Amino acid sequence: MDLEHGNIRKIFFRYFAAAFGSACILCVYGIVDMAVVGQYYGPDGTAAMSVVMPFFNIIYALGLLAGIGGSVLYGAERGRNGGTQNEYFTAGFVEAVFFSLLVWAILIFFDEPLLYFFGADDELFPLAEEYMVPIRIAAPVFLFSQFFGAFLRNDGAPGLATAAVLISGVFNVFGDIFFVFVLDMGIIGAGIATCMGSGVSVCIMLTHFLSRKNTLALVRVHGFWKKSAGIIVSGFATFFTDFSLGIITVFFNRQIMSYLGSAALAVFGILMNINTFVQCCGYSVGQAAQPIFSVNYGAGRSDRMRDLLMLAGGTAAAFGVVWLALVLCVPNAFVRIFMSPTDEVLAIAPSIIRDYGIAFLFVPFNVFSTYYFQSVMRPRMSFAVSLLRGLVLSGALIMLLPAVFSADALWWAMPLAEGITAVVAMALIWRSRLGDVSRPLGAR
Repeated sequence: MDLEHGNIRKIFFRYFAAAFGSACILCVYGIVDMAVVGQYYGPDGTAAMSVVMPFFNIIYALGLLAGIGGSVLYGAERGRNGGTQNEYFTAGFVEAVFFSLLVWAILIFFDEPLLYFFGADDELFPLAEEYMVPIRIAAPVFLFSQFFGAFLRNDGAPGLATAAVLISGVFNVFGDIFFVFVLDMGIIGAGIATCMGSGVSVCIMLTHFLSRKNTLALVRVHGFWKKSAGIIVSGFATFFTDFSLGIITVFFNRQIMSYLGSAALAVFGILMNINTFVQCCGYSVGQAAQPIFSVNYGAGRSDRMRDLLMLAGGTAAAFGVVWLALVLCVPNAFVRIFMSPTDEVLAIAPSIIRDYGIAFLFVPFNVFSTYYFQSVMRPRMSFAVSLLRGLVLSGALIMLLPAVFSADALWWAMPLAEGITAVVAMALIWRSRLGDVSRPLGAR
């Protein structure tokens, strides 16, 4: 598909359909795990899954750091016809291997203290620890599913990336039901199903390298450290989006257990799964637009980039409206999906979900904006948006609101943080205005 000259609307929605399928099915891993575990154990199972979620945020974030960071530069170099795009693929692959080894070491040696730090108490820890047994073994496959997916979309194979995640998602759903309920393995069965599903995804993606259409290859990298640093800079904002979600989850877990108790933590676990799905909507828009932005940026086609910005930004905003409507209208429907609720949970859930859910109006656009800034080689703006929503505003509000006002004020931390970030992101987009895309790469 000709990203530089083809119909921009048709190209975007073709890429969007593939990216949306990949992003949504990827969310299924955590959603189905929490739903199945919540139905099996009740609120304690849901709360335990909330404790382990930061591990996945960290692993996925590292995969995106190497994958998105490398593929943005790969796409831009391809648009310039520079001929060295596979050096970015190779450097990114080496980084992904290093990150995998790092994750393995952390999970093997530090999982127990981290689970307690992430919000577990003596009652929740055994469940969380049992779930992590297979995750410790298979952690790299989660990282590489993100890495290969990003490069396949930039190498003209978004459909294969989607098919890989779709098939693995279906496998994970049936695996969860089979291992947890049929074999009565409980929470460890959910962990096994998730690992096997992600492994299937990576195996399917690897078939792209046997295709005649494949242009990705491991090559000798000239200036390895410089290119590796460029990948880190380019992908850092996307990395920080997922990584900071893990940090914020930890902040929330600890504050909830201090002020509100395990029933509220179970509701928060539901919110985190909804939030993950909402963020995936933003990812799908950003991942669909990124290859098109990068190639046209490299080619100096600011007219096409402006059209794409309006199209993708409008799609992200539409997602925000839909998700806000859902959480306001049917909050307890989400509760019944994710657990067998107690009367206490059903009583407190609607107000919590509705208050926190206002943030979903802004999340897809904020996530998309980080991809946009990366694609037009403005990593500082991208990082500013990620930092603002991911740690600075949200972290401060999570710690301050319940202390200054009341415990229930905690649920307003994210709506305020995401709303302010959306205003800042729109101002930065207006400031960039795509007026100088013909400047050389690295000029900013």
